[in-house]
Amino acid sequence: MTPNMKHERRLRGKHPGWWEAALFLVFIFSFFESSPGAPPVLRPGTNLWEVRLGSGNQSSPAVGPDGTIYVGLFDGRLVALRPDGTRKWHFPTGIEIQSTPVVSRDGTIYFGCRDRRLYAISAEGRLKWMFRTGQWVDASPVLLTDGSIGFGSWDGSFYVLTPEGTLRWQFKADGIISASAAVGPDETIYFGTHGGHVFALRPNGTERWRYEAGGAILSAPAVDAEGAVYVTTVRGRLLALDREGHLRWSVNTGGVTASSPVLDLDGRLYVGVNRELRAYDENGRLLWRYTTGDDIEASPTICANGTVLVGSRDGSLHAVREGRYHWHNWLKGFICSNPAITRDGTILVLTYYALHALHAEAPLAPSNWPLYQGNPQRTGRSRY
Repeated sequence: MTPNMKHERRLRGKHPGWWEAALFLVFIFSFFESSPGAPPVLRPGTNLWEVRLGSGNQSSPAVGPDGTIYVGLFDGRLVALRPDGTRKWHFPTGIEIQSTPVVSRDGTIYFGCRDRRLYAISAEGRLKWMFRTGQWVDASPVLLTDGSIGFGSWDGSFYVLTPEGTLRWQFKADGIISASAAVGPDETIYFGTHGGHVFALRPNGTERWRYEAGGAILSAPAVDAEGAVYVTTVRGRLLALDREGHLRWSVNTGGVTASSPVLDLDGRLYVGVNRELRAYDENGRLLWRYTTGDDIEASPTICANGTVLVGSRDGSLHAVREGRYHWHNWLKGFICSNPAITRDGTILVLTYYALHALHAEAPLAPSNWPLYQGNPQRTGRSRY
């Protein structure tokens, strides 16, 4: 009898039934791993597919009601892809697109362009209308409940258009508007300017309040369920304002902050600062920080299990859990894109020249503002 056989007999004698149970579990695991019909076991962050886009980009993917993915590119194309990454159609503008597309309930896609226009494109890829402003339109539009479309321009005006593309009203702000707006629970529209103010406008275009933020604002606001607004400035301030425009708290982050904040179910706020992903509690107290290999310009995305995803210029999508490394995927190109999570649990993230689909470990968090622009359709509101 071999030493291994003697050891096996001792184990079986000391723990009746243990050996048989262990063998049964090994058998079951091996069966599902090797059975031809068994679904593969995918680790979080596993590459599902990658599509080379043929041009650079600095926007984020938006997901339509039918799962179609929309991306704007520097060569002026709006590209539509099916959920498996195959190409559906593209619409050419001829001029650079930095605006993240927005998808309405009827499938219409709205986006800004550096030809100074806002475009409305049908779900089939045909032009519905376009509206010309006085300068570039890099900001993503927001959608109001009546179907109106709101957006800012480098000409310093905020515009609201009817669903047919005619001007409803125009508000002149104090400087360039390059970042997207956000819509609160009561339809108040919030946005920041290069002039350093946060503006709150009523749905009819009149000013509700403005707040001096102390530095240019290049990020989109986040809004919680009570209508409080969270925004960052390039001078390193993270601000929390109540719905009446009063300062709740302010944090000096110590670095240029162009990343837009997001919120989880407990009111914790996540934002990128230089190379760090940071978490703050509802009172602005720093909870933790996680350092990546390069600057973070993108906004984080929160999963339902608490994992926070963020892209960095180091080329990796980082998954962080309570401030600690969880996993990462190096995607071979710097990331300025804000990740989206689809209904079937796929992570979508852009590197400079490609769109990547990764396996998610959990769906999108059901919080008020779990990702850039509030939802995967990027409508600039919490529920859509």
